[in-house]
Amino acid sequence: MKLFRIFTFVLIAIIYPYQNHSQTIKFNNPIAEQRADPWVFKTNDGIYYFIATVPEYDKIVIRKANTINGLKNAEEKVVWYKHETGVMGHHIWAPELHKINGKWYIYFAAGETENAWNIRMWVLSNTSDDPMQGDWKEEGQVKTERESFSLDATTFENNGKQYMIWAQNVRGGNHGTALVLSEMKNPTTLTGTEVILTEPEFSWERMKYNVNEGPAVIKRNGKIFLTYSASATNHNYCVGLLWVDEKADVLDAANWHKSPGPVFYTNEELKRYGPGHNSFTTAEDGETTLMIYHARDYKEIKGHELSDPNRATRARVVQWTESGFPDFMQNTAD
Repeated sequence: MKLFRIFTFVLIAIIYPYQNHSQTIKFNNPIAEQRADPWVFKTNDGIYYFIATVPEYDKIVIRKANTINGLKNAEEKVVWYKHETGVMGHHIWAPELHKINGKWYIYFAAGETENAWNIRMWVLSNTSDDPMQGDWKEEGQVKTERESFSLDATTFENNGKQYMIWAQNVRGGNHGTALVLSEMKNPTTLTGTEVILTEPEFSWERMKYNVNEGPAVIKRNGKIFLTYSASATNHNYCVGLLWVDEKADVLDAANWHKSPGPVFYTNEELKRYGPGHNSFTTAEDGETTLMIYHARDYKEIKGHELSDPNRATRARVVQWTESGFPDFMQNTAD
């Protein structure tokens, strides 16, 4: 992988001025208390659907609104509960809502009732117009070449092909998780080569745990940008960035570039701790890029970080530089 070919991404914001639009949109943050790993899907008619991990790790919930701020007080509906025994029985994590060829899909991670950490990726489907209505069908496991700890599946289309990116333990033992990419045969099945895009290599990706997870894709300015989260889910959690030319062969890892530093991370002055596991959408104007992510407003956690329920969902504007790169405005409040 060409780790340093874009010459210090950190300097981009200094060298290139911003495009001419300012952050005038205001959010009533947090837009969802005790909701981690947030994902927002915006329909063509402007409805926002919100889905996220609940602190009980036992179900999948959805809410909807006509505005981002409206999600805060929107009624939430449980659309699926964990199994009482066996697979899909524990650690229901990071659900994502997608619409592919007119059909809704939820990709999520789940462990087993008898083995909570035997986590794999699973799929639900729904043919209703509204994903909060109708029945969600269990489509089964997303099978990968390696039968190992895997989670955080996301999917995107490029040049007429559908792809999936997910986090997986590809080395065994305590090597943690890498991000893996594959083309999809259909919305529930992978096909072809599985390519490792990034593994934890820098110190900021290896704080307490070796983690690359939570991928999210946004396409703009002829590039595919891929954010991901690194390190333990405490104040060390942070966001990294990969990118590739959208016309390049995305299944060739050498075509991807990686920022040597995080692009969004803890800011104690703003009381923003452990930001990460984001998704992207657009504001009501259909143009302004929004980042939906989770963070805590305090640093010290009692007990294990996964037992602390107070990762809250927040929204913020993403600026774009004249060089075509996102700037997450690390030193700006939400």
